Amino acid sequence: MKKLIYVILLAVGILVGAVSTMALRSPATEQMPPNQKLAIATQIIENYYVEDVNSDTMIQEAIIAMLKTLDPHSAYSTPAETQELNQPLEGKFSGIGIQFNMLEDTVYVIQTTPGGPSEKMGIRPGDRIISANDTVIAGKKMINSDIIKVLRGPKGSVVNVKVKRADEPELITFRLVRDDIPMYSVDAAYMVDDSTAYISVTRFAESTAAEVRQAADSLARHGMRNLVLDLSSNGGGYLGSAYELASEFLQKGDPVVFTKGLHTRPTYFNVERTGSIPVDRLVVMVDQYSASAAEILSGAIQENDRGLIVGRRTFGKGLVQRPFPFPDGSMIRLTVSRYYTPSGRCIQKPYAKGKGEEYLLDMLNRYNSGELWHEDSIHLDKSQAYYTLKNKRTVYGGGGIMPDLFVPVDTSRYTPYYRDLVAKGAIMKYVVNYIENNRESLLKKYPTEEAFAKNFVPGQANIDGIIEQGTAAGVPFNQEQWNTSKDILLAIFKGLMTRDLYENGIYVRSTNPLSNDFNEAVRLINDPKRYYRLLEGVKK
Repeated sequence: MKKLIYVILLAVGILVGAVSTMALRSPATEQMPPNQKLAIATQIIENYYVEDVNSDTMIQEAIIAMLKTLDPHSAYSTPAETQELNQPLEGKFSGIGIQFNMLEDTVYVIQTTPGGPSEKMGIRPGDRIISANDTVIAGKKMINSDIIKVLRGPKGSVVNVKVKRADEPELITFRLVRDDIPMYSVDAAYMVDDSTAYISVTRFAESTAAEVRQAADSLARHGMRNLVLDLSSNGGGYLGSAYELASEFLQKGDPVVFTKGLHTRPTYFNVERTGSIPVDRLVVMVDQYSASAAEILSGAIQENDRGLIVGRRTFGKGLVQRPFPFPDGSMIRLTVSRYYTPSGRCIQKPYAKGKGEEYLLDMLNRYNSGELWHEDSIHLDKSQAYYTLKNKRTVYGGGGIMPDLFVPVDTSRYTPYYRDLVAKGAIMKYVVNYIENNRESLLKKYPTEEAFAKNFVPGQANIDGIIEQGTAAGVPFNQEQWNTSKDILLAIFKGLMTRDLYENGIYVRSTNPLSNDFNEAVRLINDPKRYYRLLEGVKK
């Protein structure tokens, strides 16, 4: 009997195997176009898969998988992701017009946008937002992105915000009509000394060049003759904005950048008119996070011998993405060409197709190799040597813009105590409470940001308050680490106060003097002999 059962099972197995083999051995006929093969595969899955499938999700995942076989910057975005990506570049979004910080479980208003809905209706820095419409915010420990979703919305829509103000016993309700809120590219512009100005550009959006021109016009009236342009951690943006801003510093006819690709004609961007920003010496600050459009501008300034680059080797993104939107609001951003600096070098760092994970490890590799601290650790490909257009200085392609003056990363002031105080919002919370109780007296004593920047010095009471706030936040006081980090902690304290007390207060005005990059840039720009020797290619 057992033998009979065995024979039957064997026969069934052979039959099943034969059927499977027959299915797998369908005779090959002609080559099928890949797009047709994908469409047929989709239909097979939809019609024969054992369970229901979501076709939209399946196609979306197929697109994502296809793009992953290309370069690290070609990508797909959903409708929501596309909208979020475009907002910083378009330079505006619709909302209520506040900057806020989440401290513990409370949303504190840091600043209101001038002319925005919140400022018009009387919301003040230091106010605590309790709820928005029917959504309770206070006490919920919401993450920032969720708070933003509640506060932002279509232009013209209404949000009722309940606010707790220190000197008011009851909650105050504000009816706010959401409006377009500008997002600025220039987050700092001020005179460093009698002749040297500083402008920080955080992104390249539609309004970037106009913002820089406006800031430069104001600084020129205060004596600007030289300029430190800070592109540190600027991740890029619109190619056109980088071209427009570069044109402000160059002469008519100077090349800025050119692009070329397999399916696109070479496009050359040359300056159409001489720039309108009148500065003698120009220094551009960059770091390892300066990318894309920031590298276009840096490369154009460097290779036209118009100014000097200070900092560390930039990110190395020399690929140009073109958006291909779908009717549902989703989008493919596809790399269609590479951009090249005026001398002809492509600054895209190496990558292997389909190996995006390795590409993302580049920063870790720079850290491990010691490149961020030692210029000699940077590998320069001698076969990628190019020359600046006027002074014939040697520059290198193959991955980022190499600065003319290398500045190592400075981490000497950063301690675990510093890290925890900042991470737990202890300084920010102390600032909110301190200003809440002293706003009027501070503004009376320091009526302008200039007066505050020059004359305010944190006292022992402020030091004690920061330490006490840290202890309350679960950060035990460490005297040795406090001594190491004291200068940067107090600079952060003063910067946060500046941002709270004054409209568009310049935070980095307090922290810049502790930045090696900034100090080297200012020393170089104020040393004409050294500046022009470097510009001529003389290193010593």
